[in-house]
Amino acid sequence: MAWKSSVIMQMGRFLLLVILFLPREMTSSILTVNGKTENYILDTTPGSQASLICAVQNHTREEELLWYREEGRVDLKSGNKINSSSVCVSSISEDDNGISFTCRLGRDQSVSISVVLNVTFPPLLSGNDFQTVEEGSNVKLVCNVKANPQAQMMWYKNSSLLDLERSHHQIQQTSESFQLSITKVEKSDNGTYSCIAKSSLKTESLDFHLIVKALHEGQRPSQGNSSMRKLRCHRIQREFCIRTSTICVVPTVFIAIIKFTPVTPVSLIT
Repeated sequence: MAWKSSVIMQMGRFLLLVILFLPREMTSSILTVNGKTENYILDTTPGSQASLICAVQNHTREEELLWYREEGRVDLKSGNKINSSSVCVSSISEDDNGISFTCRLGRDQSVSISVVLNVTFPPLLSGNDFQTVEEGSNVKLVCNVKANPQAQMMWYKNSSLLDLERSHHQIQQTSESFQLSITKVEKSDNGTYSCIAKSSLKTESLDFHLIVKALHEGQRPSQGNSSMRKLRCHRIQREFCIRTSTICVVPTVFIAIIKFTPVTPVSLIT
């Protein structure tokens, strides 16, 4: 009986150790950023800064933390790596919109948490605002646009909403541009085109000046029709009339005079 009691006591102690220690070792460490346990979006604006603090929860030993900006690793000081680590994102710009910062557990990088920057800003427009084209050619007015939230885009001509003609105008829009194509430009297309971007933050516009030149502007006027180009040639004695579509050439008789200069023979003395 004493032997059985001893075995039971040893098993009890073993189970107690399992209960006290094993669950802690098997529990996965959890990472938080600014107190959040899941990936999240951080709203911010250009010119501001953001502080991101990553911490380890449920750890039983010192844990090294790593920070990544997109796919690039952030260089951390030695005292900013163990159990808790912070990064400061300063001078946030429009280009930082959509950029992610990820905190990873050093020994197991599958344990991670990410923060995505949502940088809100009014529309920013740019483009070639002055073009000169010849009548009958094709032209493209490209309005480059950046905005968050996305802006509603429109084309105006001479301060009025552009009346689109199916066979004459074509509009193409991407996340970064708003393009107006005009096929076979006419003189009536001459004017100022305005790219309008309207968002919940602000409405912006950029003017494009289109100058349409007449096809023959600056060139010499035509010489009339073919009947007017016909020339009368009169036959003259001992002269020849050579007629073309535009000119009449009347050559005269050429006399070639060949002058011979006497050459004194030189004798060779051997």
